[in-house]
Amino acid sequence: MNTHSLRFRLTAWYAGLLAGALLVFGVSIYLGLERYLTSELQRTLIERSRSMGLQLFAGYPTKGAEWLSREITEAYAPEVNGYFLRITRADGSTVYVSGEPKDNSFDSSRVPLPQEKRQKDYSRQVKTPDGYRLVIGGIVLTNSDGTQYWIESGLSDRRIEDVLHGLSETLAVYMPLIVSLAVVGGYWLMRKSLTPVADITRHAEGITSTNLSERLPVIKTGDELERLSISLNHMIAGLENAFQHIARFSADASHELRTPLTILQLELEGIVQHPRLPAEIVDQIGSALEETHRLSRIVENLLIISRLDAGEARIEKVRLDLGELASSTADQMRLLAEEKSVSLRCDVSQDVWIEGDQARLKQVIVNLTDNAIKYTPAGGRVTIAVRANEGGALLEVLDTGVGISAEALPHVFERFYRADKARSRDSGGAGLGLAIVKSICSAHNAEIRVVSVEGQGSRFIVQIARDDVRENEVMRPRILAAATSEKQ
Repeated sequence: MNTHSLRFRLTAWYAGLLAGALLVFGVSIYLGLERYLTSELQRTLIERSRSMGLQLFAGYPTKGAEWLSREITEAYAPEVNGYFLRITRADGSTVYVSGEPKDNSFDSSRVPLPQEKRQKDYSRQVKTPDGYRLVIGGIVLTNSDGTQYWIESGLSDRRIEDVLHGLSETLAVYMPLIVSLAVVGGYWLMRKSLTPVADITRHAEGITSTNLSERLPVIKTGDELERLSISLNHMIAGLENAFQHIARFSADASHELRTPLTILQLELEGIVQHPRLPAEIVDQIGSALEETHRLSRIVENLLIISRLDAGEARIEKVRLDLGELASSTADQMRLLAEEKSVSLRCDVSQDVWIEGDQARLKQVIVNLTDNAIKYTPAGGRVTIAVRANEGGALLEVLDTGVGISAEALPHVFERFYRADKARSRDSGGAGLGLAIVKSICSAHNAEIRVVSVEGQGSRFIVQIARDDVRENEVMRPRILAAATSEKQ
């Protein structure tokens, strides 16, 4: 799982916010319920004290403390019910106090008196030995002779703690379950919502300078993704127009330069043949003529690249054996290799059939082989290899030359690019040979890449789809359409 993906981060934020909200909700419910139950218990105890005072205390002065004790025991049974009952005079003397309850939750004799004089109803809490609280509610009652009595009724908050404990267990069980379900559901929703983004990304990665006519899918949802797709398609359309403009400009400029360069070349050739020219003038004109020839080749190569990139160059695809084409081309270039004392070896498989323009593919082999021979020192070796693989046909040109530096490797197929060591002008060329190879490969939907280590040689790899692969790709929609029509 990609922890940096938008899907993961949104799900994590959603789960975190939900868990935080549930935690705040659970704590609020817990504290609110605790406060409510405690206040209700206090109110109930105060009412019990008032009821006891009004019903029983009126006969106390005449009937005595024994009668009061007996009446309270019969009416309330505090020890059995776990209540704490006590009647105290204002001077601190005790009139009645209940015994220890059956559950031994508190000791009635050790419950302290109120610390300050009370003039109205009150409530307080006392810590019991078993760790619970004894909640006490009392009233102040004034007898007819002016004597004040404190009537107190108390009860352990164990029942409140039991309720709160049950609530805590419920929250501890269901909150993680709710968060887990929310995470799973949220992740599924995010995945479903971001599926169009993945589709747009997949299509965008497949769009390069060679297929700018393609467009991203537009999902008719009316949301931000639809607007994003439309905006990106507008941007791609603008890039396509810009690339076409550049390609047309390069092709037009190259075409317009061919005629004056040809005239200039002919004029220089006519001048250099004049018998009365001084030798130094002849040398200067000869040097200018060489540069004119070189400029003509650059213009011609630029015109080829521009037409290939614009799709205007004629590509006459025929069924051909790539191994046979590589072998015949290697035989023609063997003399060039022998002049540099470089061993040229051809290792090809037979019957590697593809569909392509024979002249253009031969130019690919020539440029790559010439490049390898040019930058391989005497005694080195250049190998041309052709074999079939699952993707189609594989053409490789390997050398033991100077290699290409890691900094220059990503730029070798750029126009006019020459690495400092392996692409110097002294070796000839203008840095357009590999650019032409790249354009021809793109026109054939072929992939070219290079693997090289400086000082250890280079390896150029061209992957070309076979004709049977292309036929299957063409025929598959037709077969499916035929099958659909038969079903209908």
